[in-house]
Amino acid sequence: MGKTVVVLGGSLGGLAVTHRLLKYTQPHEEDLKVILVSKNSHFFWNLASVRAIVPNLIKDDQIIAPIQPGLAQYPPGSVEFIVGAATAVDVASRTVQVDTGADGLCVLTYDHLVLATGANAADADFPWKACGSHDELLTSLHRTAEQVGAAKHIVIAGAGSTGVEVAGEIRFAFPSTTVILVSSGSSLVGGDSIAGNVERELRRLGVEIRKGVRAEEATPLPDGKTRVVLSDGEELTTDLYLPTMGLVPNTDFLPSEWLNEHRYVDVDDEMRVKGAENVWAVGDVISKPRASVIYTDAQAAGVANNIDLKFKGEPLEYVRGPTVDAFLCSIGRSRGAGRLGPVPVPSIAVWAVKGRTLGMERTSKYVDGSMW
Repeated sequence: MGKTVVVLGGSLGGLAVTHRLLKYTQPHEEDLKVILVSKNSHFFWNLASVRAIVPNLIKDDQIIAPIQPGLAQYPPGSVEFIVGAATAVDVASRTVQVDTGADGLCVLTYDHLVLATGANAADADFPWKACGSHDELLTSLHRTAEQVGAAKHIVIAGAGSTGVEVAGEIRFAFPSTTVILVSSGSSLVGGDSIAGNVERELRRLGVEIRKGVRAEEATPLPDGKTRVVLSDGEELTTDLYLPTMGLVPNTDFLPSEWLNEHRYVDVDDEMRVKGAENVWAVGDVISKPRASVIYTDAQAAGVANNIDLKFKGEPLEYVRGPTVDAFLCSIGRSRGAGRLGPVPVPSIAVWAVKGRTLGMERTSKYVDGSMW
């Protein structure tokens, strides 16, 4: 059995699979080769993007780090890193076509293929995800931080965890800035059981909340402001409009039979792509049961383990999520709202576990593999 594993995506899921295979499988499968393909040369701890848009608060290297140095620790020939974007998969020949930019196209042959290409924010101009190159990400981060610092009135569309945390961070940093959070639903964070606590914490900070309406139009005005039209007819003229709603899976290059009706990758309980042989998927590209770092890490561990079992000729194992479903929202830099399973977590505990650093200490651990 061949042992070339091509991993597409250099973010949370892709790095987790890559390092696990190289740390724990390669020592007993010496002919294993892992090829990691990432459109960004750097890893981005995007969970802290909500705080990174506050000017002069976070240094770039706290949340962004180069991927290549962390792979140099492994035996020569066991790993290859390619900066590029996958553009096509040929199932019959088990090949992936990759656009490497100035260097043109290359074709990679795989024995196992891991899809960890994630999902982009619906509006790629904002740095909630690393939608493009390293330079494009830095430009987006710095531009957004400059705009936030200059604004006196901000409208945030989308009241999922990203929108909620962005609203809290901005209002905490700039208590005199008007911050309006627009939620299409009748409650925040998708109606999760912590919605009431989230709303109370935001209102404590002075965030204005519009529920049950959508931002239907956002039109730039000649004076640099933006006119935002809500679905109930209200018009807001704002210094800065920040859309945070919606994810678009990075699956356009994949065979349509691998995708569900929402164009996410369809997987079974072992994280194998349905209808495909030796193809696996993790993270936001499947968003099952929801997009979350704790689910992505559990899935990555399961995929690395099952590929290892395939090499050994042993039965595969079901990939289970975390023992407890945790959902924590940081609200500014001192409070939060969350739950462990159905049990509410006190605000101060959410701050201690998440809000204090937003996990930025994991940036270096992801790129050097010490996370696992």
